Amino acid sequence: MPPGHPQQIPGRPTGPRPLAPIPFDVEAVFPELAGSAREVTLLYPRAGSPGPGDSSLGGPLLWPADEPWPMCAEADHYEPLAPPVGPEPVAMVPVVQLYARDVPGLVFPAGSDLLQILWCPLVHEDAPYAAAPRLHWRSAAPTAAGAVAGEPPRPHTSDEEFLPRPCTVSPTPAVEYPNWDMPEGLGDLLGERFESLKEEQGYDYFEVATTQQSKVGGYPGWTQQPAWPDCAGCGTRMEHLLSVTATEPGMGRWLPLDDRDPRQEGTATPSWRAEADPATVDGFGHDMCLGDLGGMYFFVCRSCPDTPYAHRYDC
Repeated sequence: MPPGHPQQIPGRPTGPRPLAPIPFDVEAVFPELAGSAREVTLLYPRAGSPGPGDSSLGGPLLWPADEPWPMCAEADHYEPLAPPVGPEPVAMVPVVQLYARDVPGLVFPAGSDLLQILWCPLVHEDAPYAAAPRLHWRSAAPTAAGAVAGEPPRPHTSDEEFLPRPCTVSPTPAVEYPNWDMPEGLGDLLGERFESLKEEQGYDYFEVATTQQSKVGGYPGWTQQPAWPDCAGCGTRMEHLLSVTATEPGMGRWLPLDDRDPRQEGTATPSWRAEADPATVDGFGHDMCLGDLGGMYFFVCRSCPDTPYAHRYDC
């Protein structure tokens, strides 16, 4: 481990990562964005060995012994570049597990303090053309008291695009501003001023004030035009719960300070040009491309009973 880099304990969140401050007052320079800031929790997944008692991305889940492991038997799931798989069910794979203790910014439904997301790691036509997920809210204590031991079933076939490697997470609170989710026409209106900011100051609004990485809350990490879902029950626009994205910062302002190349320590390199320590980059992220550096975005409605959810995918 290079000097100045804290020793990380496999299987445990490392705690919030140290981030560089934003280099300008967004709402003073762009008053049109006043009130658009949102609190976000950046997850910073890193390859590791989390356990079922840990928050993780792609790690093992705390699973009730009396609840069968979820299997996908939908007729429309496909192997990569192949005909439909057929009637044999495919075991779903763990994607997200978050404990309330680790993500204070995540609002849990009453009586729950554990969020789990799994998905079928095959392409589905109605997803569309993505993994088909399921979301569970649980109470950790009773789940742990009757948790199953051993390894869950593994899928007999999968699309590598949707098969995450186990990662620890370091939930880090931050504030971000909209990227794709600016009101209609505002991005075009501010475009020239964004360019002037970059020419005059050297930093780009989108690089230092918006995030496109795995996160809880804030704005979805869209790579294409927004596609917010409306609740099927009440018709209102659903709330962004979290994003699982193929993109994790390997440089720039959102690269944690303790992930920087140690050769830059003591230099005048500005935060928006910082580069990662080459020795650590291979451990960044869950190792899924999700199409072409895309993402899966999860949404909930907190007004309706049972907190219904929906998802979107882009690539």
